Amino acid sequence: MQAEERRLRRAIVERCRWMNGSGLNQGTAGNLSVRHGEHMLITPSAVPYETMKPSMVASMAIGGRADDGRWTGPMPPSTEWRMHRDVLRQRPEVGAVVHTHSPYATALAITRRPIPACHYMIATFGGDDIRCAGYARFGSAELSRLALRALEGRNGCLLANHGMLALGEDLEQAMWRAVELETLARQHVLSTLIGDPVLLSAGEIREAAAAFDGYGLKRPKVSSNAAAGSRRAPAAKRGA
Repeated sequence: MQAEERRLRRAIVERCRWMNGSGLNQGTAGNLSVRHGEHMLITPSAVPYETMKPSMVASMAIGGRADDGRWTGPMPPSTEWRMHRDVLRQRPEVGAVVHTHSPYATALAITRRPIPACHYMIATFGGDDIRCAGYARFGSAELSRLALRALEGRNGCLLANHGMLALGEDLEQAMWRAVELETLARQHVLSTLIGDPVLLSAGEIREAAAAFDGYGLKRPKVSSNAAAGSRRAPAAKRGA
């Protein structure tokens, strides 16, 4: 096993433990994948994160037939392998996918509502909203198809009655976006409890997106505390 693959496997385990410790996920519900050449490394199915070892991470080819679920490793991959593989297959710029059942994002997904332009940080997801994909059974090819549709032009989406997806150039960026998506979901839910949220216009979101080019938000970094299991969110600027 090459050094880079060992590093990625360790990072997957560390981020899994961090996202559960931070409250971004619960139990074995979420899953992570990382692009490694022509393969993806993905969390094993139903393995508690506190007992997961880097050697348990499964490897699967990104190419191949649509129904090809062959894998290598001591444990089978997450039941959501199709969704991860299809995203990495169709989005070559994406290097990692994070799927969680975070509370506020999932609450909105249960009501099948998108996250509108309630805060300018939504521009970091590639548009003026975060869509909610239609419902399909977990692990199904239909769920993958619906997720890909909701992700068109976006770096994150909600999954109806399920959870959320966040994409990034690497695992650090994907995890940062997962934290940001949950934050936006929480802010939107709280603002609706206060009253009618005032949404930003499409022009204001485009302006924010253009301003981000100089803010270093394209490749935010996760603090070293994430690997240590800190309950603090990954470090990245959240605006001015």
